[in-house]
Amino acid sequence: MIALMIAGAASMALSLALTRFLARFFRTRGRGQPILGKEDLGPEHHMHKQGTPTMGGLAIITAAFFGWGVAHVRPGLAFSNQALIMWIGVLAMAAMGLLDDYIKVTKRHNRGIFWKKKNVLTFLMSMGLAWWLVSVTNISKTLSLTRADLPGWRLPTIVYVVLAGLIIWATTNAVNVTDGLDGLAGGSALLGFLAFAIIAYWSFRYHDVAAYRFAYGATVNPLDLAATAAAFAGACGGFLWFNSAPASIIMGDVGALGIGAALALLALTTNTQLLLVLICGLNVMEAGSVAVQMVVFKASGRKKRLFKMSPIHHHFELSGWPETKVIIRFWIISGMCVAAALALFIGDFTRLDKLRR
Repeated sequence: MIALMIAGAASMALSLALTRFLARFFRTRGRGQPILGKEDLGPEHHMHKQGTPTMGGLAIITAAFFGWGVAHVRPGLAFSNQALIMWIGVLAMAAMGLLDDYIKVTKRHNRGIFWKKKNVLTFLMSMGLAWWLVSVTNISKTLSLTRADLPGWRLPTIVYVVLAGLIIWATTNAVNVTDGLDGLAGGSALLGFLAFAIIAYWSFRYHDVAAYRFAYGATVNPLDLAATAAAFAGACGGFLWFNSAPASIIMGDVGALGIGAALALLALTTNTQLLLVLICGLNVMEAGSVAVQMVVFKASGRKKRLFKMSPIHHHFELSGWPETKVIIRFWIISGMCVAAALALFIGDFTRLDKLRR
C-alpha cells in the first residue's frame, strides 16, 4: 500500500507543477487548441475556447511515469515485464498524439495530418502492442470478467491478439472522443485508474485466494500494476486542478491516446477485459453515441440525426445544460459504473474465498 501512496503522491505533485508550467509555456507561445467551426460541423458553441493551451497530456504521462519510477525506490516493489511493455505502448501512443497536436496548433486547424489516418495508425500500433504483450509475457489468453477462469474461454493466440488489439484501439479512441469538455476525460480516467489500482492491489494482497482455482494466477506482479494505476490516478488528479472548467489547459491527443492505452492495458494484464466495459462505462457511452449517430444519419439518407450533436455531451449542451452540469453529471455516471465494476470484482472474490474455506 505504501508503494501505491508514493506513486500517487509523487505523480500528483509533479503533475500540478508541470501542468502549471505547460499552461504558461504554451500560452506565451500561442500553442492554443483550434476549434472546429460551423463549416466543419463542429461544436460552434465552443469557439470561445479557441486558443486554450493544449498538449497538457504531457504533464499526465510524464508525472505518471515519474511516480511509478519513484515507487520502485522503496524495497519490495519489483519491475514487471508486463508493466514495462505497457509503458512502452503508452509512450508510443502518446508520442503519436503529441505529433498530431503539434501539427494542429501549427496549422491552426483542429484536424492534424493524421485525422484521416489516425484510426488506421492507432489500430496497427494496438495490434503490434497486443502481439508483443502475448509473445514475451505469460499473460492469460482467456476472456475474463473478474478473473482468468470467469468465463474462462481460452482463445487461440491469434484470436486473443486480435481481440486485445481491438480493446486497446477502441479504448484509446473512446477516451479521445470523451475529451470534449473541460475535465470530463481526466475525471473519468482518474476514477478508472483508481478502480484498477484497487483490483491489482487486491490480487496482490490476497494472493492465496487469488491463486485459488487460478482466479488471478496469470497476473504477473500485480503490485507493479497497482503502482502504475495509482501513478496515473495521481497524475490525472494534479492535471484536473488546471483542467477543470474553465480550463487553463487541455490534455490534447497526447493525453487522450496515452490514457486510453493505459486503461486498456491494465484491463488486459489484470484479466478484467470484460470488466473494462463497465469501468470505462462513460467512454463506452460517448463513443457509442457517435456510432449510433452515424448509423442513424446514413440509414436515413443523411437527413436525420438521433442527437443534436455527437458525442452525446454536446447533445446535452445544446439542450440547455451548462457545461459544468454536464461534466458533473457525467462524472457521477462514471462513478456509478466504476462502483458497480468494483462490486462485481470484490463480490466474486468473496465468493471464491468462501469456496476455498
